[in-house]
Amino acid sequence: MSTEDLGQKSIGRLLAQYSVPAIIASVATSLYNIVDSIFIGRGVGPMAIAGLAITFPLMNLVAAFCMMIAAGGATISSIFLGQKNYNRATDVVNNVLVLCLVHSAIIGGLTLLFLDPILYFFGATDETVVYAREFMEVILLGTPIAFVFIGLNNLMRATGYPKKAMISALISVVVNVILAPLFIFKLKWGIQGAALATVSGQFVAFIWVLAHFMSKKSSIHFRWKNRWLSRSIVKRIYAIGLSPFLMNVCACVVVIFINRALLDYGGDQGNLCVGAYGIINRTTMFFVMVVFGVTQGMQPILGYNMGAGHFQRVKSTLHTGIWIGVAITALGWMISEGLPDTISRMFTTDETLISLSREGFRIYFLVYPVVGCQIVIQNFFQSVGKPKLSIFLSLTRQLLFLIPFLILLPRIWGVDGVWASMAASDFLAFAVSLITLWWWMRHVMSKWEKIESKKQ
Repeated sequence: MSTEDLGQKSIGRLLAQYSVPAIIASVATSLYNIVDSIFIGRGVGPMAIAGLAITFPLMNLVAAFCMMIAAGGATISSIFLGQKNYNRATDVVNNVLVLCLVHSAIIGGLTLLFLDPILYFFGATDETVVYAREFMEVILLGTPIAFVFIGLNNLMRATGYPKKAMISALISVVVNVILAPLFIFKLKWGIQGAALATVSGQFVAFIWVLAHFMSKKSSIHFRWKNRWLSRSIVKRIYAIGLSPFLMNVCACVVVIFINRALLDYGGDQGNLCVGAYGIINRTTMFFVMVVFGVTQGMQPILGYNMGAGHFQRVKSTLHTGIWIGVAITALGWMISEGLPDTISRMFTTDETLISLSREGFRIYFLVYPVVGCQIVIQNFFQSVGKPKLSIFLSLTRQLLFLIPFLILLPRIWGVDGVWASMAASDFLAFAVSLITLWWWMRHVMSKWEKIESKKQ
């Protein structure tokens, strides 16, 4: 499919062509975490589930530096393609590769060096730190592979190859699903086996993605004569990628507060409460990743049409994306509220952990349907090159609302207050995102449309 189709074909067909492969790829990515948790819970034990939950904030923090490059590079390349500037789009690909390698070496190396103090800071206890350490040591050693795979896979989708990007994600998860039970149950490698299966899957997909950008048959590929480090491109990558970076950093900070609140108010069951959050978080992230798949499919459509000045197509893409996002999280609400025990039993046979998860599901998912709308609007601003608004919406949910709730509500309702904090912050973040979008559409987009109509 030609990149020029982004400005000509119907929005519905484009969303199907770009979002469906992106959704499949995002689901495959989330299955990494779900498969790891299921095999670890059943093959190692409930305390290992708690140890894995402790790694969430650290993995979010490491991923933040990767997504900064991946999201920024994908958005810029789409905008350049909309402007028919193929040479600059090639510069972006070269720059993303270099930045991924540099970031992974620095972040992975420093984190590995100070791993134990970081894990204790994030809420590990003497009972859970051994599991968290064994898992993260392997993951961190594979950081360069993961960074290059994720960074280039986002560019593959943005430069007109959504199906190939989907296939690379499927390759990684299939390899993981095959190797994880072999490493955990057959070879008895425990939680390290789960991590090794994850890295192995990423390595195979890494080779696939690298081969695509080395082939001259690809419309945008590595070119030695193009710039490998351009100051102007790096600055734009960081500027646009700052939104997902801060979102992941905030998620890291928030999970620290959640883990500590669960340990403080969970009493003797504190570690198992953290494990319950691990199960709930894996579940909610599954549906969030599906919505992210929609926004990833929207990104090249929005970026191209924004660069080409087709503002009505931008608005149509946004409206369609919002309805799809809400439908996805509404489905998540129905399943999680209706079948909490069924979901929990996928991860563990421990009845105490299942009981704690049930109560968490009941409260956490109260307002979940509106989450899809908030995610789509936040990512919309990132895709049209307005990172400050995207950052603002990310910070309102993660910092302005959730952390104060986590400090206040558990004092009133204990562990239930932790779950209620997440539901309350989701609803307020949804309201703020709607107000922000209304303001931007009325005061900014309308002005651009008037300018464009005068040119015609």
